[in-house]
Amino acid sequence: MRAFFTERALLPTGWAANVRLEIAADGTLATITAQGSPHGAERLGGPLLPGMPNVHSHAFQRVMAGLTEAAGDPDDSFWTWRELMYRLVGRITPGQLQVIARQVYIEMLKAGYTSVAEFHYVHHQHDGRAYADPAELSRRISAAASASGIGLTLLPVLYSHAGFGGQPPSEGQRRFINGSEQYLRLQDRLAPLLAVEPAQRLGVCFHSLRAVTPAQIGDVLATIGVDCPVHIHIAEQQQEVDDCLAWSGLRPLQWLHEHVEVDRRWCLVHATHAQADEVGAIARSGAVVGLCPTTEANLGDGIFPAVAYLAQGGRLGIGSDSHVSLSVAEELRWLEYGQRLRDQRRNRLYRSDQPVVGRTLFDAAVSGGAQALGQPVGELALGKRADWLVLDGNDPYLATATGDGILNRWVFAGVDRQVRDVMVNGQWVVRQGRHADEEESAQAFAQALRELLA
Repeated sequence: MRAFFTERALLPTGWAANVRLEIAADGTLATITAQGSPHGAERLGGPLLPGMPNVHSHAFQRVMAGLTEAAGDPDDSFWTWRELMYRLVGRITPGQLQVIARQVYIEMLKAGYTSVAEFHYVHHQHDGRAYADPAELSRRISAAASASGIGLTLLPVLYSHAGFGGQPPSEGQRRFINGSEQYLRLQDRLAPLLAVEPAQRLGVCFHSLRAVTPAQIGDVLATIGVDCPVHIHIAEQQQEVDDCLAWSGLRPLQWLHEHVEVDRRWCLVHATHAQADEVGAIARSGAVVGLCPTTEANLGDGIFPAVAYLAQGGRLGIGSDSHVSLSVAEELRWLEYGQRLRDQRRNRLYRSDQPVVGRTLFDAAVSGGAQALGQPVGELALGKRADWLVLDGNDPYLATATGDGILNRWVFAGVDRQVRDVMVNGQWVVRQGRHADEEESAQAFAQALRELLA
């Protein structure tokens, strides 16, 4: 076994000093000893934290980051942005998708994300016809994750309709569309392929209530196991809520809880427009809310009522979604800042037994993220995968902080370059802020951008 030694590590029981960790051949943590010996161990260069899971990613949307911030429509919204996204997705080739995803995953790793749930809904050729291998684009995502070294929960998306009640899809959605039988065949094709990939697994995913029918939800759920992750966009936009009311007489979260058994397998992405009773229902279910504050701000979605949710024991994770930001620190920071702006008060997200906001945010996101991805990550504990990040012990802000103050310094005053080293599944993927393939990946990504934006 390989041994590592750090002067400060965040363990499930709290901060510990002089920690020795040993990793088994399968990449899991075999021994963890506080006040252990450094003999024969590799010394780590700063405070050690569990790696952060990213609960929500659309890798291809990174291409759009920074290109839609020009006013042209006084009613510009998520829905006008979506039309621009459709134009982009109509052009991407399989090779370009793989290049884009690898670059995004490398950037995630450098920021401290060690695993990602890829909400993958681009399945077909440009004209909507299936590829000879229906799993072509899903395999590209898996290959990109493998090349970068990030852990992956692949979520092929069932997307069949343009609106509530089974409305026919639009031209811009033609690359997304599958029926239930096609979707289940795709799942069957992918299951053995991902099973042999280290740190990868498969989940199921409904794009949204407006994109599938109740019968389809039932058909898919009937095929999955008790530990299979289930993800869905829900209640992201007020128009979505209004349309759901017109269709069913219920709000999206109300409809879901009344018609489906929502439990710990579920990740409810955004849930932005949740009312008080809906917040309580989510918390009681044990599901994770997948919050993406930088994307939600960029798209004008709104602010999830996280203060009330955490007070009821609700579980949450963070995601970078459209990737206008790939910063763990920024996502956590804006999760808290959104609550402050709404309430016009400071220090909103904390627990009665944990007044340090940075620690509360970090603990919630790593734990909820691990649950949402269905992977053995999220804490430095025996039997868990050795997914961790090392902050820069030479950084003056971090070097002079102690205990939970380290997290407050990083989350509220830090930058991505304070992430020094990153490990996934017992293998180093970032050393001293560098990924081994970052230069080659950046060049290939730039070429893909030139082709797509020509």
